[in-house]
Amino acid sequence: MPLWLVIVGLGLTQIIGWGTTYYALGALSPDIAMSTGWSKALIFGAFSAALLVSGLISRWAGRFIDRQGGRKLMMTGSALAAVGLGLIGLISHPAAYIAGWLVLGLAMRLMTYDAAFASLAQIAGPQSRRAISYLTLFGGLASTVFWPVSHYLSEAIGWQQALLVYAVLHLAVCLPVHALVLKGARGEGHLEAGANDNAVPLTGPDRTKSMALFAAVIAINGLVFSAISAHVVPLFEGLGFAGASAVGMAALIGPSQVASRIGEILLGRRLKATQLGLVAFGLLPVALAIFAIGGFGWTAGLAFALLYGASNGLVTIAKGAVPLVLFGRKGYGEVLGVLAAPNLVLNAAAPLLFALLLDRTSPQTALMIAGGAALVSGLCMVWLARLYPR
Repeated sequence: MPLWLVIVGLGLTQIIGWGTTYYALGALSPDIAMSTGWSKALIFGAFSAALLVSGLISRWAGRFIDRQGGRKLMMTGSALAAVGLGLIGLISHPAAYIAGWLVLGLAMRLMTYDAAFASLAQIAGPQSRRAISYLTLFGGLASTVFWPVSHYLSEAIGWQQALLVYAVLHLAVCLPVHALVLKGARGEGHLEAGANDNAVPLTGPDRTKSMALFAAVIAINGLVFSAISAHVVPLFEGLGFAGASAVGMAALIGPSQVASRIGEILLGRRLKATQLGLVAFGLLPVALAIFAIGGFGWTAGLAFALLYGASNGLVTIAKGAVPLVLFGRKGYGEVLGVLAAPNLVLNAAAPLLFALLLDRTSPQTALMIAGGAALVSGLCMVWLARLYPR
């Protein structure tokens, strides 16, 4: 199957996979709270538990892809996503809500970027970095499509019915697409070396040090992004933006993600992977600083949304490209699993902690605290780039 068709197919499933799980709660949480009377601790605590489950199975999932390829794993992820969404959509009870998110925690690890990157690397070979960049173009549309769609469906048919629609999408679209386009992802035994593969990967203490450092970069950055993304619409509303304006402002993040990824495709060949990481992880603290300096007003909010989206757009590529350069394609799935585990476990607490923080302080103060954490992530990336400048 042509590589472009594999990328398009996986891209479609990434839009649906991210949009109907990770991003959906940011738009649906106000309606869930209003219709059920559930607390923020319950609503976002279940989401946090899902991320924790994703982290716990992360290394196993990577090893499975290294051994057997990603086809069965990603198909299973689509089926589990339908089960989790269906459970929440059909039963309006806190126990069902929590159980549904626990199932979605399994599904998200098996069907989103880490699984897709490892599967794609087995198919694309030496073209893996370019292929990953193209794939992220599609994934960047998830928030742009599903934040407004979730908001509209919730108002039109109710948030539970919206989740049932999403369950059908996973069964009718994602599952058969994964079955079709991932036949070439057959595990490490079928990997072929190419002239454009990277030089000898890091080994020994250098490998351990760089993995620990990059895992910290990803985890702290993801902590901030997870916290803000889960609360994006109510956060903008708390800053004084009207409901429709808040949704519109949040929707700008997606196009900015896509624009930054297009820029990486056009100009990225001039950047080493670690240089790409410096730009990607450095933009987030800059975005939050501009928002704060601008008094959290409309113009500053616009700049924040655009830079925030650009940062996340490039971070997604860097999370796939930097390990590929430093550690090579062999064992790439497990490497991504190891790097993702602390990110997912730490981020499991982010939505709930940020919800509690917003209950006890202003949105402005909460964003400034997030900016400090983002700065730490960027400085860790500077350290890694200085240690391994290649």
